[in-house]
Amino acid sequence: MKLRLNLALGACLLTGLLALDTLPALAEPNRVTFPDLDALEHYTTVNRGEVTEHMLTTPEALAAVRAGEPMPDGTHVVLVDYRGGEVFRYFVMQKGAGWGADYDNRTEDWQFQAFHPDQSINLAENAARCMGCHQSRGETEYQFLYNDTLEPR
Repeated sequence: MKLRLNLALGACLLTGLLALDTLPALAEPNRVTFPDLDALEHYTTVNRGEVTEHMLTTPEALAAVRAGEPMPDGTHVVLVDYRGGEVFRYFVMQKGAGWGADYDNRTEDWQFQAFHPDQSINLAENAARCMGCHQSRGETEYQFLYNDTLEPR
């Protein structure tokens, strides 16, 4: 009887662990803060079907890129995701001195965080996915739309 009970408990535990392995990974808060959107400049818009994405960053970051220099520490780059004419979510990249050490230096000193329309952290979005994709863009400050920042507005 005791052996059967131990086997049943072991089977339940194993089943529970296997079920946890199939759950999506959730994000966790990091050093990224939500910026003052009024202090940022819009530098490009991307349309993907029903989704419109506005890209914003600081005037200092735009000036640095145009001067051929790295974006300064503290820079925020924001993707505002609109659906049906309403803000659906925000994705924010932020650069901070020494932040690369937090995540095996995959995107140097840039970290990523998703936010809800009310600007609270969105833990349902795994920002590691953003980091993984942006890794391939090291030569352009980990930005996909880097060249769009070169054009004066």
